[in-house]
Amino acid sequence: MALTQLRSFVEVYRQQSLSGAARSLGLTQPAISQHIAALEAAIGHALFVRHAKGVRPTVIADEMAAGLGDTLDMAEAVLARTRARSRDQTGVVRIMGQADFLAEMVVPRLVSLVRAGMQIRFVAADHAQMAAGVLEDDCDLALSGYPVLDGNVRSEMVHEERLHAVASPAVAARIMAAPDLGQALHDEPVLAFNIKQQLISTWLGANGLARHALPPAVMGQDLRCLQRMVMDGFGWCVLPSYLCERHIASGELVEIEPPVEMPVNRYFLIWLPKVLREPRIAAVHELIREKFREDAALPQAL
Repeated sequence: MALTQLRSFVEVYRQQSLSGAARSLGLTQPAISQHIAALEAAIGHALFVRHAKGVRPTVIADEMAAGLGDTLDMAEAVLARTRARSRDQTGVVRIMGQADFLAEMVVPRLVSLVRAGMQIRFVAADHAQMAAGVLEDDCDLALSGYPVLDGNVRSEMVHEERLHAVASPAVAARIMAAPDLGQALHDEPVLAFNIKQQLISTWLGANGLARHALPPAVMGQDLRCLQRMVMDGFGWCVLPSYLCERHIASGELVEIEPPVEMPVNRYFLIWLPKVLREPRIAAVHELIREKFREDAALPQAL
């Protein structure tokens, strides 16, 4: 069985469509049909049942896909990374993510590839935009605070950050001096990532302080906007470590001590399996994973 035949099988299985697989792989539909026919002849069983809207996999196809899908993706990714090391790493790679996370945590990790000739296009987006961007080929890779729950997409946790409730020294002193921490937090202006107050809700819930939500005084999906306003003495917010640790150390921000625990925010690298066949994308994908693994292995500052 040729690798191209197996790849065609996996793509048809995922998309349940010969024409969809052909578009995804850059082949003609007759070529895909020939690959499937050759596999069916080799194993002696039908793999798909044709119908008006596409194809339906047989039990044999289900069993074959279970053993092949991710293994084939990983093999192709290894080949692509190897090819990338043996040629100029040129071309464009499109990366979506939250603006502050891209700027603070991703950009510094990709400088070596840019110096080698890679062209990176960063696009700020929220989680819904990232999921759509990956699925609709508007980006090659995405870094989100949530995995994408779609069988066609791969999500891998690459990083985690502690979440800190912070305020300016004066505001933090007022909050922590109050007899009821939960009420004190609700009495101060809250600055949130979005209307759902996701980071705020996570911190409050982890510490048993969840109450009725108040409308955020300020919302901003670039958390650096919230960081700046809190440092200037207005309200409080919840920030990941990478945006507040150095300011806590300098005294510009004060951490509001969590009564129970400091929750964790996780970040996921998201991609479609097919993109890793492109050497330049495979190289960026692997470098991001490698750099975050290296950081996780370093001793954490107390």
